[in-house]
Amino acid sequence: MPHIVCQPCFECKYTDCVVVCPVECFYEGEKMLYIHPDECIDCEACVPECPVEAIFHEDNIPDEWKEYIEINTEQAADTPVITEKKEPLADE
Repeated sequence: MPHIVCQPCFECKYTDCVVVCPVECFYEGEKMLYIHPDECIDCEACVPECPVEAIFHEDNIPDEWKEYIEINTEQAADTPVITEKKEPLADE
């Protein structure tokens, strides 16, 4: 089961998580990051790196953010991979 980026990342987009990902499964959208569920190896390295606590194991996503499972799947397929730290939207 993969990890999923949820609502707290929206218009925030910290990228601390992407530099610790051993399989480069993060993708960058305009307003947030996404994890490709087929590429995530469930290592949990990204979870403690997220300063806004936006990354959840698929089995532990709060009910109000369950739609982010599908959002991550769809958006990861249509956005570029990100592997380097960038300035977050929250600081712009």
